Amino acid sequence: MPLDALCLSGLVHELSQAAAGAKIDKIYQPGRDEVVLALRSPTQGNVRLLLSANPTHPRPQLTRLSRENPDTPPMFCMLLRKHLAGGRVLSVEQTHLERVVTFTLEALNELGDRVERKLVLEAIGRRSNLLLLDGDGRILDCLRRVDSNLGSGNGNQRTLLPGMFYRLPPPQDKLDPTAQDRAALEGLLAQAPEEAQADKWLLDTFGGLSPLVCRELAWRAGGSTDVRLNTLGAAGREKLLDGLEELLNAVKEHHVTATMMRKEGKPFDFTFFTPGQYEGSLELEDFSTFSEMLDRFYEQREHLERIKQRGQDLIRSVTTARDRTARKIAHQEQELEATQDRERLRELGDILTSNLHAMHRGMGCLRTVDFYDPEGAEVDIRLDPLLTPQQNAAKYYKEYNKAKTAQEMLTQQLEKGRKELDYLNSVLENITLAEGEKDLGEIRQELTDTGYLRRASKAKGREKRVSSKPMEFRSTAGLRISVGKNNTQNDLLTCKQAFKSDIWFHTQKIHGSHVILWTEGGTPDLQSLNEAACLAAWFSQARDSSKVPVDYTPVKYVKKPNGARPGMVTYTTYETAWVTPDGELAKRLRVK
Repeated sequence: MPLDALCLSGLVHELSQAAAGAKIDKIYQPGRDEVVLALRSPTQGNVRLLLSANPTHPRPQLTRLSRENPDTPPMFCMLLRKHLAGGRVLSVEQTHLERVVTFTLEALNELGDRVERKLVLEAIGRRSNLLLLDGDGRILDCLRRVDSNLGSGNGNQRTLLPGMFYRLPPPQDKLDPTAQDRAALEGLLAQAPEEAQADKWLLDTFGGLSPLVCRELAWRAGGSTDVRLNTLGAAGREKLLDGLEELLNAVKEHHVTATMMRKEGKPFDFTFFTPGQYEGSLELEDFSTFSEMLDRFYEQREHLERIKQRGQDLIRSVTTARDRTARKIAHQEQELEATQDRERLRELGDILTSNLHAMHRGMGCLRTVDFYDPEGAEVDIRLDPLLTPQQNAAKYYKEYNKAKTAQEMLTQQLEKGRKELDYLNSVLENITLAEGEKDLGEIRQELTDTGYLRRASKAKGREKRVSSKPMEFRSTAGLRISVGKNNTQNDLLTCKQAFKSDIWFHTQKIHGSHVILWTEGGTPDLQSLNEAACLAAWFSQARDSSKVPVDYTPVKYVKKPNGARPGMVTYTTYETAWVTPDGELAKRLRVK
C-alpha cells in the first residue's frame, strides 16, 4: 500500500498548514530510518513531525504516538541538531507528481547568521532517503549514502554523498496527466490497444497514479476493476476520462478525504477518496486528517517491526531454544511410545524360564506354547546363540526393567520439557508486548538469569539491572488494572505486589500476560471484571480471535510452584469468562 503521489499531495497540504512558521524545539531519531521534529506551531501548538524513510512505509506526517529514543543519539541526529535546532519551518512543498517532499527551513549557523537549510524526504520505496541540504543545494548528509560507483551499474543511480549537489530522482517514463487537456487525453485513449485493461493502461501511461486509483477509475467507468477498453464503449470511455479529471481536480483543489480500508477489522489500505470498487467487502473509515489515519494504520505494524529490529538477538535465541526443545520432546515421545510394550518382554522372560529344559546354548529361536495367549497359540522367541538359556531369560527381564525405568524417566523429562517449551513460548509472546528498549532489556536479563543467554564478561563490570513498569489501565468505574509485559513483571505483580483479595486474570491454556484488577478491599463491579478479562485476552496470543476463555480468581488461589520458571503459576477455584479481545478498549483505558 504505497503512499502514492496524489495521496501525498493531500498530506503535504495538511502539513504545510500545520508546520509552516513552526519553530523546531527538539530533534530525535528513535529509529535508524525515522526522525522526529518537535515543533511549536503557530496554529496547532506543540506537534511532532515524523519523517520516515522506512523502505516499506516511508512518509511525512504529524504523529501523536510516542517513540522511545536511544540513550545515545545517532550521528545523523546530532548533525540535524547542530544545523536545525532552534530553526523555523518556512515551507513544505511536494515535487510535482513525485513522492518527494522538501521542507525549507531557516536556521542559525555557527556565526549566528540566518541561513537556509532544506530537509528532503524521498518516499520512494526501497530507495527512500532523508537528506539535509545547505542553502546552495549541496548535501550535508543523508540517512543512506549512495555511491553510484559501488552501485549495480544502473545509469540512473545517483550519487548521494556529503559535498555533492543534490539531484532529484530520475522521472518515470510516463506522461503527466495534469498537463494533458481533454483532446490530448481522448487522443491517447484512442491509440490504446483495444484488449488492454483500463486500469493497466492508466497505470502504464500516466505518472502519479497508484494501482488502487487506476482500479477505482476502471470500476467507476465499467463496473469492474479489470474491465477492458474494448468493452467500455464510447460512454464508458467518456466516464473513464471524466473520472480521471474529476480525481485530479479534487486533488488540485484539496477536496480530498483521508480514508482507511479495514479487512476483518485490521487496517488493509488507505487512500484520499472514498473507494467504491470493494462494494462492501471492506470496512471504510474516514478521518479528519491524513496524519491521524496514518498513525492508526501504522501503529501496530511499526511497533512489531521496531521490536523485531531491536530484539532480533532475543527472538533468534529463544526461537532456537524453543525449536531444540520441541525436537527433544518429539524424540522422547517416540521413545516413550516404544516402552509401552514392556509387559510383553516380561511375559517372554516367564515363558523362557518355564522352558529352560527345552533350550541349550547355540539356539537362535525357541518355538513353544504362549501360555499368556487365551487360545494357547505357539510363539517364536528370538534367542542369542552365545548365551545360556538362563542368560537369555535374564536378558528379557533386564530389557523389561530397562523399559520400565525409561518410562518413568521419560515421563519426568517430558513434563519438564513441556514446561520449558511453554515458558519459551511465553517469552516469545512477551517480546511482542515490549514497548521499548527497557522492556527488551528486562527480558534479556530474565533469559540470562535462566541460562538461555550468556552473562556479560566480568571485565565489563557488573551490569546494572534493568527495571521497567507494567502497563497501567483504569476501568470505566475507576478501578486500577495492571498488565505485565514480561514474566518478571508477571511474577512481581502476582506474587509480590497484589493483595490476596485482588483479582488475577489469565487466558485459559493460552500464553499471555498476568492481569491484576486491584479491588482496594471492595467487591469489583461486573463491568470492571469484564474489561480486565478483555485486556487479558488482548495481551495474549489469542488477540486476533473471538470468544477467548479467560480464567479469573482471587490472588490467594494463585500459587507459584517451587523452582518454577518466571511467570509460571498454578491456580484453583476459578471462574471463566468468554470475551472478545478489543484493542480500542485497551487504548481507551490505558493510563499514559
